[in-house]
Amino acid sequence: MSASARKTAPMPDDIRAMKGGTPIVTLTAYTTPVARMMDAHCDVVLVGDSVGMVLHGLPSTLGVTMEMMEMHGRAVARGLDKAMMVIDMPFGSYEESPQQAFANAARLMRETGAAAVKLEGGAHMAETIAFLTARGVPVMAHLGLTPQSINTLGGYKVQGRDTQADAMVADARAVAGAGAFSVVLEKVPATLADRITGGIEIPTIGIGASAGCDGQVLVVDDMLGLFTAFKPKFVKRYATLGEDGEAAIAAYAADVRARRFPEPEHTFADRAQGE
Repeated sequence: MSASARKTAPMPDDIRAMKGGTPIVTLTAYTTPVARMMDAHCDVVLVGDSVGMVLHGLPSTLGVTMEMMEMHGRAVARGLDKAMMVIDMPFGSYEESPQQAFANAARLMRETGAAAVKLEGGAHMAETIAFLTARGVPVMAHLGLTPQSINTLGGYKVQGRDTQADAMVADARAVAGAGAFSVVLEKVPATLADRITGGIEIPTIGIGASAGCDGQVLVVDDMLGLFTAFKPKFVKRYATLGEDGEAAIAAYAADVRARRFPEPEHTFADRAQGE
């Protein structure tokens, strides 16, 4: 990936400027080939800590490490020329103090080439967001269902209903005021997502929120049908690659056992014949 090629990618200020305009297209990626597929189509590619569940078989995102994020971040960066890369800060890497957050955010950006980091939390993370942005670390915030907090949220539940709505609006204003360039709204009622979108000056990126958000994000393995352990209501599957892949593997296994594969065209002669 050349330096000149990377100059074509948007930067956090460009994403912020998309507020109220053409919706921001975001997907997660964890590998070079998948990043290459989405590079021409996405504004933002997120190296999500969801990698722990969809690629590593972990029960939640809590077991994801800095080393895992660095490895997958470097892989994704190799596949991008046009989209902006954002990387998740894993659980335990930023909550202790703003200083801890800066050290780990700087490490992730330095090791992967990410243009920004994403972290979870509202008003209680505003000091940390301000600390990071003042030191050259662009921050994408994340409100609503914050997967790193599932143990305190009581599972993967919709957030922001009833009396929680005003608090989430306050959280959104806090992260925007602290300098975040955008905020993910996950699994919140559509009316609340619209209220937040209209009430802050930075873009909202919805996942299980509202079509009225300034952009949308999905986990790529969900929308391609590769991750099939469960399907959240907010996921639209644009392909069934998991089913297709399993069928292909079954066909391969049947051909091997029946000695239908390899065929002559898949093997080599004693003398070179154009292979």
